[in-house]
Amino acid sequence: MEPTIVDGQGLIGTTFGRVRVDQIRTFVHPNRPGFWMVKRVRATDGKSMIVESDNRDIPTEDSHSFGPVDTAGSYRIVVKIPRRWM
Repeated sequence: MEPTIVDGQGLIGTTFGRVRVDQIRTFVHPNRPGFWMVKRVRATDGKSMIVESDNRDIPTEDSHSFGPVDTAGSYRIVVKIPRRWM
C-alpha cells in the first residue's frame, strides 16, 4: 500500500459504517487464515468488495488474484500512526 501506508506503520480500524469505494480496509486473506491484508476498495455491492493495492508497480495479491472479499469482518482504516510513534 506504499506510499499511502508504509511498512511497519500502525493502523487503527473500525467496523462502524458502510463499505465505500476508495476506503482503505483491512481483512483476513481469503486463502490464508490469520494473514491480514490492507487494500483499497475499488468496488462493492455491500456484501463483498473488490480490493486493490495502491502500488501497482510491484507484484501483489488482491482481488485480481483471489476475487471479491466478504465485507463482514473487515475494518475501515481511520487512523494511520506515524512510524516514529511506534
